[in-house]
Amino acid sequence: MDNLIAQPWVQELIDFWLKAQEHYEELPWAHFDEWLSRFIFYYPLLMAYVWMLGGIIYYLRWERNRGNVLSDLPVLDEYPSVSILVPCYNEGENVRETIEYLLHQQYPNYEIIAINDGSKDNTLEILHELADQHSLIRVVNLASNQGKAVGLRTAALVSNSEILIGIDGDALLAPNATAWIVRHFLDDPNVGAVTGNPRIRNRSSLLGKIQVGEFSAIVGMIKRAQRSYGHIFTISGVIAGFRKTALHDVGYWSPDMVTEDIDISWKLQLAGWSIRFEPNALCWVLMPETLNGLWKQRSRWAQGGVEVLVRYFKPLLNWRSRGMWPLYLECCISLCWAFLVVGLLLAAPVQWIISEQPQEALEDLSPRWTSMLLCVTCLIQFAVSLAIDSSYEKRSGGSAKHYYWMIWYPIVYWMINVGTTIHGFFKALRKKRGQRAVWVTLDRGLRQK
Repeated sequence: MDNLIAQPWVQELIDFWLKAQEHYEELPWAHFDEWLSRFIFYYPLLMAYVWMLGGIIYYLRWERNRGNVLSDLPVLDEYPSVSILVPCYNEGENVRETIEYLLHQQYPNYEIIAINDGSKDNTLEILHELADQHSLIRVVNLASNQGKAVGLRTAALVSNSEILIGIDGDALLAPNATAWIVRHFLDDPNVGAVTGNPRIRNRSSLLGKIQVGEFSAIVGMIKRAQRSYGHIFTISGVIAGFRKTALHDVGYWSPDMVTEDIDISWKLQLAGWSIRFEPNALCWVLMPETLNGLWKQRSRWAQGGVEVLVRYFKPLLNWRSRGMWPLYLECCISLCWAFLVVGLLLAAPVQWIISEQPQEALEDLSPRWTSMLLCVTCLIQFAVSLAIDSSYEKRSGGSAKHYYWMIWYPIVYWMINVGTTIHGFFKALRKKRGQRAVWVTLDRGLRQK
């Protein structure tokens, strides 16, 4: 061994290694963990300002001079027939109120098609009762649970209209929403879908109050920004309008995708159709107000997003799909961000255990100026959203009173969304292609009677 070490080439190799160790700290990858930490902190910070900028652009370009959204009714050159589709599964407690709201649409030419998708409660009886009382209502009954996508497709095929509007069986559509949605289809023949503006009905718990702010400051802001930048990740499944020609062009909704709204959004845009956002098309919906219900809902959303990323990877390689590349890239980066956050959280206690100086490891977990900057940015984003979106909350007494609860958003929702993103990712990978996505019982919140 001594003879081997004495060899000149071995000594040169050892010297080279020692010099490399001395200069290792100067190499970019020597601080890879620091770069990851910076990415974890600065990525949501960057995207917050991207969404704010896009939301402000949308407001100044399309929204500023709309007037009072609760009383304004657009004057259209014509009023084509509209079919409002209401897919229902075990909606006996909600569907009567939903249909009664639809009967007050301020639009002269529409029909209501209610789809009972194998409900096990009294949904079908209520629908037949309402149909007997009102000639505007038609009922489609599916004997077994086929899933929302199949229900919507069935109703679309039997409808008498070129313009379709889909809402959930527990949603309350604003009286002027139909006219606002139709306006986009008349203005531009390339519009394939119009996503509405969902608002939260149930606000009796902390989770409910936080979601009020989330749907204005996060969901509404992102949709405005994405519309400004060219493409929208997803329409709102609880309220959206469609051009039947566009649906027929892409093969309607996919029955094997767990989130039919995300899927149809990508199918339409990849086929060259555009999607618009209409903030005046208000629709009040019920949302989960328990952690278990919220976890299941967000896991399903995350799973649906991953399914779309996997299914439409090859079509996105087409040059004509280049407009969707930034949206696809942002989704992939967000997915990576969630995994890195979990990795950081898991690595911190391990580092503390094996560290020779545990106090330094604990300091890495302590709040720093970057954390404060994220919180301040979050509140700024809520404030900007509140300024833009507050007029749409007048029916509920205004959203300013819920602004206080937004301070809990980074703590409650970021951690939940990180967990559900990873959970949904693995569920999407385990799912067999072609497996039918059927209805499940959902958490509809703790409503006050």
